[in-house]
Formats: sequence, structure tokens, C-alpha cells
Amino acid sequence: MKNALITGITGQDGSYLAELLLEKGYQVYGIMRRKSVVDYGNVEHIKDKINFIYADMTDVISLINAMKISQADEVYNLAAQSFVATSWEQPLATADIDALGVTNMLEAIRTVKPTARFYQASTSEMFGLVQEIPQKETTPFYPRSPYGVAKLYGHWITKNYRESFGLYACSGILFNHESERRGKEFVTRKITDAVAKIKLGLQDHLELGNMDSKRDWGHSKDYVYAMWLMLQQDTPDDYVIATNETRTVREFVETAFKHVDITIEWQGIGVDEIGKDKATGKTLVKINPKFFRPAEVDILIGDPTKAETKLGWKRNISFAELVERMVKNDLELTSAKEAK
Repeated sequence: MKNALITGITGQDGSYLAELLLEKGYQVYGIMRRKSVVDYGNVEHIKDKINFIYADMTDVISLINAMKISQADEVYNLAAQSFVATSWEQPLATADIDALGVTNMLEAIRTVKPTARFYQASTSEMFGLVQEIPQKETTPFYPRSPYGVAKLYGHWITKNYRESFGLYACSGILFNHESERRGKEFVTRKITDAVAKIKLGLQDHLELGNMDSKRDWGHSKDYVYAMWLMLQQDTPDDYVIATNETRTVREFVETAFKHVDITIEWQGIGVDEIGKDKATGKTLVKINPKFFRPAEVDILIGDPTKAETKLGWKRNISFAELVERMVKNDLELTSAKEAK
């Protein structure tokens, strides 16, 4: 039986990864920050199967302790301040967690158990102002947010520890991956939650920012399997995990509404653009400039050829199924809440 330590275990990716590792017979340890009220988040349903350790990515002593307790064979660093918009409001906290926190975790591994295998959750946001389409492992980085910059540090420090100290350390450059467990502050979940509430008559309309941003969207469940595969190889390496498809936020909105039998028709341009229900003429989507980024990432589309070839990875959940799952889940959650 292997031991695995997951940081950020209560989040979307952490919960799917915990489920996967439990299915494979791992002893799973998860790092949690101490709060006044315990919040198991997305692992509430499996909390009795997980060994929780209180620690913090900004406190290397607590991470060393976590390594001593878990004696982890595999460490998955999924903890992050992961909301891009917040990274402009809290750039130093983002750097402490997403950049220096990675170094703290690597030092804890090097101190306690240097044979442990380490996975770092890198991100397509590191490509930012893209220098190549599609983006792959050799594409130059150009981050456009404090989040992207901090993640780039985490990515390079992982590579440095691999090359300097011989650690089995690798990074997965994951493109946008969503699910029913995504937080409602993220645009995809914000959309599907609003679509459900609009359908049920509980919300009037949805407000969004840049509708022309293009993203490469996959499902988190597929992507955590790629994380596991990376740590099963003979030698550590870095991999892009993506679908090689890109869609605008506008397309995501249209697809989500179609799942509740609403067809959106667009009128106007720029900040004056609105989306109307074709059947009723009611305005359901509006643009709000406050949701625009200070520096926009216009297009992300990843080339997963290396992961598909070397890891044997492939995605199983299509874009259409991803959106359908999210809308269906939010309809069920909202209906259940209203029924109470």
C-alpha cells in the first residue's frame, strides 16, 4: 500500500484525486488549514477514509511535520490561491501560497523523505499572452496575472529541484478543467449556477465580463488521472494536459442554456452586448465591465500530444458532457435547496 499526501484536498481536483487514489488502494493523507469551523468541502462524503493533517503552505515546519506523519510516497501539491481575479487584489498572499509554498513543500520532502515523488499543479495561465498556438511544453511563457506569475515560479522551482537535487518532481501544465464541484466564483460554475436559477425562476439574469475569451475546457476527473499517471513513470517530466479545443465564454453560455431548452440570441457589441431568450425576448445575459481583467488572456488551447503518447492519457468527458453535467448538478442542488 502506498501513502499519498494531497495539499488542497478539499478542492475540486483534490476531491477527485482522493477518490481515485482510494480506489487504487492508497492510504490518503490530506492537508487542511485550521479554521474556526471545520470545512471538508468536496471530500465531505469520504472524510472518514482520509487522514487529515493540519498544516499551511506558508509554514514549512508544518509541512515537514505533515511529511513525517504521512511518510508519503507520492505528494500532490494542489493547494493554491487559484482564483485569478483575486490575485490582483491579494498579490502577496498569492505569491506566498502559489510560489513560495511550492518551495516549502519541496524542502519538506527533501528534508524528510527525498525518495517521495512530487506533483506540482502548474497552469495554462502561465502562457498568458500566448506566443504559439496551440501551446505545448516548449512554448515560451508570458503570464498576465499575479496568479500566473506565482504559478510560473512554482513550475520552475519544481524543475530546479528535480535537476539540482535529483528529486522525482514533475509539473502538469493543466488547461482549464471544470466540474460539478467547481467553486461558484469561477466563470463556468457561475454560468451553470445562474442558468439553473434562471430556469427555475429564481434569478433574473447573468452578468459576465469578456465574452470573447477563449479557453480549452476539460473535466477535472479526467485531469487528475493524468496527475497520477505522471508519478508512475520511470523518469519525471512535465506535461501539458488539455483537449486541443478552444471555445469562447459566449459558447459556454449558449451550451449551458441549451441544456435547459433556452436558445440565446445576441444583440449589440462590446459592453452593450446582451443575450436574449429567443422564445420570450427577455434579456438573460448582460456585460458588466467590473468583471474584465486588468490584463486579459485572450486564447488558450493546449496540445496534449506528449501526454497522450508518453502517458497513454486521453480525456473521456467531452465539452458538451462537461457542461451538461454541471447544469444538471446545479438544477438538482437548487431545486433541493428550494424544496427545504
